[in-house]
This record gives sequence, C-alpha cells and structure tokens, in this order.
Amino acid sequence: MGHHHEHGHEHDQAELSPAVDLSLPDEALSPTDLSRRSMLRRTGLLGAVLAGATVLSGAPSAAASPKGGFRWLSGDHHVHTQYSNDGKYRVADQVRHADTYGLDWLVITDHGNATHARIGVEKVNPDIVDARSRYPSTLVFQGLEWNIPAAEHGTVFVHPGQNEVALLRQFETSFDGGVRNATASTPANEALAIAGIDFLADVVRRRTVRDALMLANHPARKGIDSPHEIRNWRDAQPHIAVGMEGAPGHQAAGIAAPTGMGRARGLYDGSPGPQSFPGYPLESYRTFGGFDWMTATVGGLWDSLLAEGKPWWITANSDSHHVYTDTATVGPGSNYEADGKQADPVYRGSVDLGEGDFWPGYYSRTHVGASDFSYAAVMNGIRAGRVWVDHGQLIDGIDVRLRTTGRWGQSWATLGGVLHAKRGTQVELVVTIDLAAQPNWAQFVPQLARVDVIQGDVTGPAADRDTFVAPRTRVVKSFDTTAASGTVSLKYSLGRLDRPVYVRLRGTDGNRTAPGLRGAEVDPAGPAMDVLGNADPWRDLWFYTNPIWALPT
Repeated sequence: MGHHHEHGHEHDQAELSPAVDLSLPDEALSPTDLSRRSMLRRTGLLGAVLAGATVLSGAPSAAASPKGGFRWLSGDHHVHTQYSNDGKYRVADQVRHADTYGLDWLVITDHGNATHARIGVEKVNPDIVDARSRYPSTLVFQGLEWNIPAAEHGTVFVHPGQNEVALLRQFETSFDGGVRNATASTPANEALAIAGIDFLADVVRRRTVRDALMLANHPARKGIDSPHEIRNWRDAQPHIAVGMEGAPGHQAAGIAAPTGMGRARGLYDGSPGPQSFPGYPLESYRTFGGFDWMTATVGGLWDSLLAEGKPWWITANSDSHHVYTDTATVGPGSNYEADGKQADPVYRGSVDLGEGDFWPGYYSRTHVGASDFSYAAVMNGIRAGRVWVDHGQLIDGIDVRLRTTGRWGQSWATLGGVLHAKRGTQVELVVTIDLAAQPNWAQFVPQLARVDVIQGDVTGPAADRDTFVAPRTRVVKSFDTTAASGTVSLKYSLGRLDRPVYVRLRGTDGNRTAPGLRGAEVDPAGPAMDVLGNADPWRDLWFYTNPIWALPT
C-alpha cells in the first residue's frame, strides 16, 4: 500500500525549502533543488511559492482547528476613525463593534495626508494600544490608507511593535501621493509607488518592524489602477504587495432612498476621468453583486493575474466611516487640521439614513487561515492567500482542498497553495461548506443556492502587462445547493493533470444573476451589475475564495 501524506501550509520565510529561498544562489543548491527552482521559474509559479503559497511537507498545527489545519480568523483591513479627515468614530467604537460582530482582527487605516502624517499617525497610537488591552479577543493593527502615487488607495499595515508609529510616519511622509503631490498618472509617480513598496520590504528585511503588508483598496472605482501598475506592485515585492479588495466597503450605499443613501454599492457610481486607464470598459466603474469588476468578471483582470501563476489575493472590507442607521454625528468644535482628529462623536438626535457604511463585521468578512491567534499568524495567512470572503454571513465556513487521488496515496493543497503532482496524476477538488445556521445581522438565515467552480490555465507572464483578459478561464462546474442543510460536501474531478491550472470558488444566494461579461459560455450565471440607487446588499449575497494551483512535475 502507498503512504498517505497530508501537507500543511504554515511556514515562515525562514522555513522555505532551498529551491525557493532566493537568498541561496543557484550554485549553492543540490541538483534536485536546482531542478525544482528551474521548473518553477519556467512555469511562472516561483512568485506564488515565494509568497508562501506552496505545499511544503509538515503536519498542521495540533492546536489549530480541523479545517485544513488552520484557525480561520475573520477580520477587516480597511476601517476609519476620528483620526481621518472624513471620519467620525473613536478607535474604541470601531473595535468594540468589530468584537461584537465576531471579528478576530482589525486594521485601523486612517487616511494618509499631511495632517495625518504630522500629527494623526502618532496621536491614534495610544487609542490603538488601549483597544488592544480592552479587547483582547480582537487583534488590532495600526495601518493607514495610502494614497498610492499615480493610483487609488491602499491599505498599509505593520506588525505591532516599538517602531510601528515611526515607521508609518516615515512611510507616509516619503511615499504618500497626497503628501507628495504625486497623484497624477505619470511614470515618475508610478516609480514613487514602487519605491514605497520597496521601502516596506527593506524595513522588514532590516527588522525595523517584524512585518508589513500592502493591499489595494477599491481598485476599479475610479479606473486609475491600471493593469500594469498592479502587476508592477505585485512583482516588485511579492511578500509585501499581496492583493486587493475583491469587494469594496460602503455596501449600504446602494439602499434606495428615502430609507437609504440611494447611490451605488461601494460608491461605484463614477465614470472615467483624465487619469483613468483608457482601456477599461464603462462597466468596470460598477459593482457586480457588490464585488469589484476586476474580481467579479470570470476571465477578467483578476484571472489574468492568476493565469500568470503569481499570487494576488482578494479581500472584503467595510471601509467604515459613517454607519447607516447610526445615531452619532461628529462632535462640535472639530478642527481636524489643527488637532489631527475630529472631536468625539455625539448623539445626533435621529437615525441617519443618509450614510452608506456598515460596522466592521456586520456585513463584509475576510476569513484568514492562521496557525494560531496572533498578529504574525494573520499576516502570514494573508500573505499565503489562505483567505475567503463573504457578504451577509452567507455561509459559516468552508474547507477547500485540491488533492491527488489513486493507489499511491494523497497530497493536497488549500487556498493560496500549490499542489505539486506527477504529470498525469488524477486530481480532484473537495469542498466542505458549513451552511448558515442562524440569522445574520439583518435577522434572516441566508440560503446558499449555488456554488461555482472556476478553472483557468496557467499561461505564464503576460506579454502585455496591461492585459485584463484570461481567455482560458471559465466556470467548469456549478452545484445546486438549494435543498441542502447543515454541511454540504462537493467534489469535482479535474481529470489527469497535464498542464498547470488553478481553481477558485464562488457561491451565491441566487437572488440576482446574469451571464458574465465575457459571455454565457464562460460564465452562464454570474453576478448581475448592481443597479444605481436601488441595490439592497442583503438581497444579493456572494462568497469568493482565493485560488489553488496545480502544477505537474
């Protein structure tokens, strides 16, 4: 009988195998490791391995939950407070609500600007330190929302430590597009963005801070995050620039007036401007089932990145500034420019129906597979792509494994990972979903109607770095789950592995669907474009997972 191997995934950079440790030159490798490194380079998958997205031998942590050997920690990396020029809430308000609504981790990301760099980044820190003490069940990171030079916004955050404030202030002062008057889409400003990402990599390398990450926020909202810029961020430092919001915040903004803001989910109701990438179609400025066009389009921009065999992960966040139906308003006498913060909020005397945000954890959740409950484990899990996202608590949990089958045993990879298997080996996708068992915060139990398997070929680095099409990606299987209850188990056979491929999953409540933008033969029932001014987010729920690659050896 063959041996049975199940491979875990939680490995720090120091534990990488020699083949993927680029601190070792080729000539220092054994013939076996040199062969493996060469193979990974040829297929374009070395970047995925370097980002921690690989299947390496080792048992899952005994302390972890049984779902793939990891604890799945829910969080939000895009949250504002009174230290933003357009914010309102105290740090404690956001953390208390995040804790109440079930989040395990949270990143405070007040807007980058000259005042924040001068005062706010330091003044917010004691509030964050206090929240860490008062809410020990929630990991509270300090970060900021970076005005990416020549592009949109991004989350930048660091592992807590004695240098977190000084590091973030130095980064913001030196590399924020608003502070540096570097917002125009010029080559010089694009280079400044890369310099900022390189700076973060350097301070981690020099151990000034233990870790740092960058993720692009609401990437298609204004059309100014061009495909080549995203590729450049990712390729410059794949351990730092790791992904983007697959679904933006401001999800309540689509609720129709007079009981809602009457705008668009995510506030995606704009049009091309002078700095926008001219190749983007008009539909890219809208959301689809609450998700960004880059993510929602099967065979679109996100898939074009994944088809290169390089990591680029998605998240979902609240972007919480002013919460729908809240009763607070900015305190009287606020002077942000002088104080670096808004005055503490006060009771407004009525319910506010004119805002578009939810509290962290109330609607959008980013679930990270972590080895333990710690800041480092959350950051490692994000970097490795062990992430799935959902809206409205559509499902309670999901375990996804791509595995080999046959008489010689079994190996597997989970989200963000790479399954290495001999060419011709039978490979199958095995999925276990815990359906929603109790009402969500809108007080109904969501019903999962369908799960889609999306598969694409890995074709290597794109010849055109501004491409946003993956012609070999499509929905290959749909499972009807309308009659299911409790736990759902699904299997899909990929057949014999004869070329590099990846798979990812998507699920829906089935309330609003339409053929995908690349045609019904690619995506017969994808998310429909959200209607401006009339898009109730609770009646159109989706979940998405990050991909798993399979690589023949």
